[in-house]
Amino acid sequence: MDGLIVKAVGGLYTVESPSGVLQCKARGIFRKQGISPCTGDRVTVEDDVITEIRPRKNLLIRPPLANLDQLMFVLSVREPAPNLLLLDRFLAVCVYKEIQPVLIFTKLDLAAADRYSEIYRGSGFPVLYADYQDPDSIQAVYAMLEGKISAFTGNSGVGKSTLLNALDDRLQIETAHISKKLGRGRHTTRDTVLYTLPHGGKIADTPGFSTFETDAYAQIAPDELADCFPEISAVTAPCRYADCRHLKEPGCAVRQAVADGEIEKLRYESYTVMLQEAMARKTY
Repeated sequence: MDGLIVKAVGGLYTVESPSGVLQCKARGIFRKQGISPCTGDRVTVEDDVITEIRPRKNLLIRPPLANLDQLMFVLSVREPAPNLLLLDRFLAVCVYKEIQPVLIFTKLDLAAADRYSEIYRGSGFPVLYADYQDPDSIQAVYAMLEGKISAFTGNSGVGKSTLLNALDDRLQIETAHISKKLGRGRHTTRDTVLYTLPHGGKIADTPGFSTFETDAYAQIAPDELADCFPEISAVTAPCRYADCRHLKEPGCAVRQAVADGEIEKLRYESYTVMLQEAMARKTY
């Protein structure tokens, strides 16, 4: 029968199937092929053994999670403030892997999120708010999850687990306080587990993305990076040179769009940093 892996721990897999929840092992041949089943995989099960892993539409390596529809980035406006370059790296990877990124800002009692909203809505990404004094804001996040497999990620201490518990109080995900010494929270999420919400959407809590290495997700080639920034790929005016990389070339339509305020300068700066890194990366 067919099923969905909702938890993977130490070679044991919890599979949700039409006949119920199964505890399964995987065929040994997967290991010989260098393949590991992971949370989010759609699989075939025979006699409590996973015999087939269906083709994946995407895969995140760290943490291992397959077939994501959305990646929900939880960001606090303060304590800690967002690292925009790190965020832009992950947004580019989402676009590259055809995962819809959604930004959710928390701790709105400490500061306004208007500037962040302006930057990222202008870049073409959905932006939501988690304001616990406004139940409609939490309902808007909840509505985005219906019918989709979504993962929640964010730097430790941004209130990710608090938000998940507000979305469904049955989850009871452990939360942690901010360390005054370190200025960040402790990681409380250890395993990647898919939870099913009352409306059928499935969500995964993941470790804080301050620990992730973006190259573990994808190494984006220099010629592909511009397509991972929606506001850059949306520029219709041609550059003077067909192979323009939008750095210092004369007659660059993208640099002109930045100068005209059509592209956010901070986003363009992230693009240039990532492009220079990609150009310096050794390929074999």
